[in-house]
Amino acid sequence: MAFPAVWMPSTTAGKGRSRARAHLAWTAWLRLALALGVFLQLVTARAVSAAGPRVLAISPLEGLGGQDVLGAPGARYLSEDYGDLSLKRKKGNKGKNPAASKGEDGREYKNGELPPVEDTEGWTDPRLNGGRFIDYVTNEVGEPLNIIISALSDPFILTESGLHTYVKSIGFSEECLGLHYGHIHEADLGDGLGRKPEQFLGRQHYFPIAGTCWESVRGGHHFRAWKQNGTDADSGAWFLGASEEMDSRNNHMIVDDGYNRGRDYIVSRVTQITHWKGMWWKGEVEWREGLLERGARGVNHGIEQDGRVAILTINRL
Repeated sequence: MAFPAVWMPSTTAGKGRSRARAHLAWTAWLRLALALGVFLQLVTARAVSAAGPRVLAISPLEGLGGQDVLGAPGARYLSEDYGDLSLKRKKGNKGKNPAASKGEDGREYKNGELPPVEDTEGWTDPRLNGGRFIDYVTNEVGEPLNIIISALSDPFILTESGLHTYVKSIGFSEECLGLHYGHIHEADLGDGLGRKPEQFLGRQHYFPIAGTCWESVRGGHHFRAWKQNGTDADSGAWFLGASEEMDSRNNHMIVDDGYNRGRDYIVSRVTQITHWKGMWWKGEVEWREGLLERGARGVNHGIEQDGRVAILTINRL
C-alpha cells in the first residue's frame, strides 16, 4: 500500500516526526472508535432496562418455559437486574438449623458463618459494630465483600490515589472515560459511618488504550472498594467486593460462580510480583472462613458463593 508523499519525507528526522504524527492520529481515532462503541452499547442497554427489570415467572414443571406474568403457582421469580427474587420473598426456615450457632447477642449464625472475631491485625470485623460482609444493592440483597487489603500493607496502597496506582499493576484501572454506568453500591463496615457509597470501582484493563472501555462492553472482572476509616473502627483497611460480570447486552449480570471467580482472579494477580512506574509489589494471602455465610441467601442475582474471604497483605519490594 502506497502512503501519501507527506508521510515519506527524505530526511531521517522528517520520518521520525511523520511516524509520531501518524501514531498520534491512529491513537486518537482508536480512542474515538472505542468511545463511540461503548456509548452505543450503553445507550442500548439503558433503553432495554428503562422500563425497569423484566420479571419472568418460571414454571416449576419441566419444559413449560417462562411467562411474562406474576403469580404462577410454585413459580420462581427471576429479574434481569436483581436475579432470583424468590429469595427475597421467602420468609426463611421456621425450624432450627442443626449446624447453626448462636453468638453472645443471641443471633443465630448459619451455613458456616461464625460470630464476629476480635483482635484482628490490620482490619476490624465490621460485624462487631453492626456492619456486615455483604454490601447493599437494595435493602434486601447485596454482594459479598470477599477481599480485604490489610492495613499492614504498603502505606502507599492504603491511600485512595495509591490504590488507583497499585491496581494498574495487576491489570485493573478506573472506569471507561471516567464515566460510571450502573448502580452505586453501599457498604457498612462497622466503622461508625453507616452505609456509605463505593469509593472506587476498578475494571479489568484489557489493553493500554481505553482498556476498561472494552470491559464495559465485553464484560470481565471488576471490584468495588470501601475504606474502613470511621471513628469506631479506623483500621485503614480496604474492603473489596470482587466479581466477574457478563457483557453490557446482559446488563452486566454476574456470571455463574462469579463472586468466587472474581475474588480468586484478583488473589492470583496480587500474589505475583507486579510493578507500575518503577514501583514493585508482592502480596500474601490469608484465607478466612466464618465471616460470610455460604450460599446465596441475601446475595444479589441469587448466585452462591463459598463464604471465604481473602485477607491480603501487599508489600513493597
